Amino acid sequence: MPGTGSGRSRCQIVVVEGPDMGRAVNIAEEPVTVGTFEDSDLVLTDDRVSRMHMTVHEEPGGRFVVRDLESLNGTLYEGSFISEATLPPGATLKVGRSFLRLQPRPQRMEVSPSQSRRFGDLVAESLAMREVIGVTELAATSEVTVLIEGETGTGKELTARAIHEGSERRKGPFVVIDCGALPATLLESELFGHVRGAFTGASTDRLGAFARASGGTIFLDELGSVPLEAQARMLRALEERRVRPVGADQEREVDVRVIAASSTSLEARVAEGTFRPDLYYRLSVVRIQLPPLRARREDIVPIVKELMRRRGLEAGRVVGANLNRLMAHTWPGNVRELRNVIDRAIALSPGARSFQDLRIAVDPMSGEEELSVRTDLSYAEAKQKLLETFEYRYLRDILTRCEGNISAASRVSELDRKYLRSLLRKHDLV
Repeated sequence: MPGTGSGRSRCQIVVVEGPDMGRAVNIAEEPVTVGTFEDSDLVLTDDRVSRMHMTVHEEPGGRFVVRDLESLNGTLYEGSFISEATLPPGATLKVGRSFLRLQPRPQRMEVSPSQSRRFGDLVAESLAMREVIGVTELAATSEVTVLIEGETGTGKELTARAIHEGSERRKGPFVVIDCGALPATLLESELFGHVRGAFTGASTDRLGAFARASGGTIFLDELGSVPLEAQARMLRALEERRVRPVGADQEREVDVRVIAASSTSLEARVAEGTFRPDLYYRLSVVRIQLPPLRARREDIVPIVKELMRRRGLEAGRVVGANLNRLMAHTWPGNVRELRNVIDRAIALSPGARSFQDLRIAVDPMSGEEELSVRTDLSYAEAKQKLLETFEYRYLRDILTRCEGNISAASRVSELDRKYLRSLLRKHDLV
């Protein structure tokens, strides 16, 4: 099979998002087939992918020929359907609900886990988070742009602040902008400022976030929600370090470091055509992926101690029934949810002097909203989001009910054991 021998292939096609995330196959001169057919070189379980969906092969010079095999739902590159195209390394394709990237074969990054268990306000015991701290320590010593990705509540702003406070810009401002909370009509004004009379209600000049952060760091949270029009101006601000306030004739220079964050895959948005690839590559000079709390439960103890210390309490030994409750929870809201649980316990335990004195109660559904329909998305996207949320909660609860026994969960759910295990891995539940 192509990609599995000892040929000269130096690149691979890898699933970066979708049911088979992480699956990959090497690319060679002979075409590599992608589809749901069991004899494909890259077998996908995505039900919107055709049996024989597409092929990829490498041309001399390091470029790749991608050919769609008249698939039912098509192959997209940068938001457009392609039948055949020659693409460079780094190109991201969308097939069904999956995103595939043509990339060099992975080489282990020579960044050792930090020997420290703390960086700024970040505390960690797990290897995964100490690797994150190792990268943030290095990032803090330079001026490079950083992209932080991770689920909601994993600590993206805390990580950005730690990088800022560990850098030479620590005495400068740290300005936070939640791009997802701003309507498109106000986003450019908030980022770049405006002059008096630029629009209705602009009664005075106002500095934008880039100007207010000059000499320090700007943290752009939920960057995936920024519309394409504003992305072009943001790219210029990053490359030229110059901004033009809305309604102004002159640009102004800004001396600012940019750290961006997203709870969704910007790489996937590039493939959809809703995020500029040049802006993505400009932002992700250093890319940090924060693991969810359920994947690093050994961090719960140091986080609890830190949370209690900040509230003026000595945790003492973090053991016993209270810890068992915390360890058994799946933490859909991540560290933010854990913080809320500890705050509630402190409020309901007057006179508590240690962790074991707290009245800790973890609602299995805490931190979760009711299943709701996202009317701000297309029908297909809204349906997919709803199904993913349902799938995660169902699998989590059935696994808890069966005390982690996958065979028992398979019988109760009436799902094939292998298929159930693949779903549990997809949602990081095993």
